[in-house]
Parts: sequence; C-alpha cells; structure tokens
Amino acid sequence: MAVETVPIMPTTDSSVQKKNRIQVSNTKKPLFFYVNLAKRYIQQHNEVELSALGMAITTVVTIAEILKNNGIATEKKVLTSSVGMKDENRGKMIQKAKIEIVLGKSEEFDTPTASPTAPQAADEAASKDKK
Repeated sequence: MAVETVPIMPTTDSSVQKKNRIQVSNTKKPLFFYVNLAKRYIQQHNEVELSALGMAITTVVTIAEILKNNGIATEKKVLTSSVGMKDENRGKMIQKAKIEIVLGKSEEFDTPTASPTAPQAADEAASKDKK
C-alpha cells in the first residue's frame, strides 16, 4: 500500500529535518543499525530524536528502551500524535499514529563500564555457561 504524506499545517522550523533526528522504519534496516546510529548521534549532539509512524512505533520504543537500559541515554520527552496521510491506492485520507522520543546523553555514557548491548550480553552469558 503506497502512502504519501499530506501536510496538514504549514511547515515550520520544527518540521524541517533535524541533524539529530532518526526516522525509523521497521522494514528498511535492522534494529541494531538504529541503536548504533542513535549512539553515534548522542555522542555527537548530546541527544537524539527518534521518530516513527504506524507499525514502526514498536521499533522506536524498543530502540529507546535498549539505550536506556544500557545506561547510554535518558528519556527527555515523548510526543504522540496522529498524522493525516493520503492513501495513493484508494485516494482517501487516513490517519497514522506518530511517536517522537527525545533521548539525552546519560551520565554513564562516557564511562567504559557501560553495559553491552543485549545480543552481546546474551552471547557472553552463553559462553560462560559452556565453561
């Protein structure tokens, strides 16, 4: 189903693409691509804004939780809204859920004892069990 964005309000400075915004898709890239990209953005800009529409919202929440649980980021702001979009196939307006999560650099970000990401922790635990 092809969907195009139809602006409802005039564009403002806040709707212009920000340098620290990541627009997440749950079909284009793997989860940890976004986790690592968010880490890099936090390192460069001290915060990152994760944004998603519709079915990708769960992916954004998962990314934010991984970053928070590993001591990399702290939650600054969560915004939810709905966005009007035009369905190209049917030609009618539909509403899509939207989420924006702003994460800031945590105090533990620069310490070398930050916990590893979930897959690394699982691998380390599995290798300890084998010994």
